[in-house]
Amino acid sequence: MFLKRVWNVKIDMNSRFFRVVKRSLSVSGRESVRDLASKDGELRVFLVAGEVSGDIIASRFMNSLERLSPIPVRFAGVGGLMMSRQGLNSLFPMEDIAVMGIWELLPHLSMFKLRLKETIESALTFRPHVVLTVDSKGFSFRFLKKLRESTIISLLPGSRLQEVTRMLSIFSRTMELLKNAFSELTAVIHVAPNMHVEEYIGKAVHEWPVSVVLVPGGSPCMRYNSFSASRLALCTSGTVAVELQLARLPCVVAYRAHLLTEWFIRYKAKIPYISLPNIVLDSPIIPEALFEVCTPSRLAPLLIDLMHDESLRWKQVSAAEKFLNLLHPLDRISGSPARSGHNLLEYTKHDSSISSIELLKDLTVVLQFFIS
Repeated sequence: MFLKRVWNVKIDMNSRFFRVVKRSLSVSGRESVRDLASKDGELRVFLVAGEVSGDIIASRFMNSLERLSPIPVRFAGVGGLMMSRQGLNSLFPMEDIAVMGIWELLPHLSMFKLRLKETIESALTFRPHVVLTVDSKGFSFRFLKKLRESTIISLLPGSRLQEVTRMLSIFSRTMELLKNAFSELTAVIHVAPNMHVEEYIGKAVHEWPVSVVLVPGGSPCMRYNSFSASRLALCTSGTVAVELQLARLPCVVAYRAHLLTEWFIRYKAKIPYISLPNIVLDSPIIPEALFEVCTPSRLAPLLIDLMHDESLRWKQVSAAEKFLNLLHPLDRISGSPARSGHNLLEYTKHDSSISSIELLKDLTVVLQFFIS
C-alpha cells in the first residue's frame, strides 16, 4: 500500500503530541516516512477534519510539522478556515461531513457518500506518505477502512480515439469481472492529452462498475505517482509498456484492431510478441492478450494471477532491470548527426549492443508494415 502511516488524532491533545510526531517521522519499517519523502523530494500529508475544534488542532499540527520537517511538506484533504490559512485547499466545505447521530445523518446520506468517494479518490491520486484524520469518526473511520482495503489498477487504454473507443469497453467489462475478487477496487484511468479522448472517457466512466480516478496525461508527476500507488496495470500495446517497466509496475498488455488489420499484422509480423520489453528480451515476460483472445474473460484471470502471485510480479520487476540495462547504452548516441553516426558505428562494435540493434531492426519492420 502506498500509505506509510495512518493516524487518527483525538481531540484531547496535549503538549507532547508534536514531539510524538517528530519521532514518528524517523520510525523505521522497510523504509521510514522520512526516507520515502526524501526520495520524492517532499512529504505529502493528507488530512481530514470536519469540525471547528478539529480544524484548529490540524492547523496547529500543519504549522508545527512544517517547522520541524527537514523536507518540504505538501498538504491535501478536507478542512476549514484555520487549515486553509496553513496552505490547505480543502476538497469541499468541511461542514458537509460534520453530521452527528444516525437519524440526523439520513437526510444527508447521499451527500455523505459522495464526499466519501471524492475524498478516497483524491487521496489515491495524491499518494500521501501520511494520512491524518482528526475528528468526524463516522466519516473518518469509513474513509480509512476503504483506503486500507483499496486495490488500485492503472488502466492505459491508448492515446488515439479509435483505439480508446475499442479498448475502453473491454477494460470496463474486465473490471466488472474483477470487482467481486477485490473488496474495494479502484481503476485509475490515464487519459491522453487529446480533447476527443478526454471527452469520450469523461462520458464513458459514468457507467463503469467500479470507482474511477481520471489522471490527465499531460501531468507526468501525477502519472508516475499513480503508477507508484497501483498494484498493477492493464495497458493497450504501445510505448507505455516501456514506461511501466521504468516504473517497475507489473502489467498485462492488450490489443485489438479491425479484423483486416489483425490479419495483416499476423501475416507480416516476424516476431512472436507485440510489446517492446518482450521483443527485446525475446521472452513472454509481460502477459499479452492479443486480437481475438483480447477479451474480458481472458484478461481477468491474467490480472488476478499477477495480483496474487508474487513470483510472477518479481519476474516482471527483475526483467525490467535487464530490459532497461539493454537499452541504456543508447544514451551515448547523442549530439550532431555526424557525431551520432560515428557513435552508432562505434556502438555496434560491442557485443552488448546486439540486442538493442535487433530492437531497432524489429521496430523498422513494424513501421514498414504499418506504413505500407
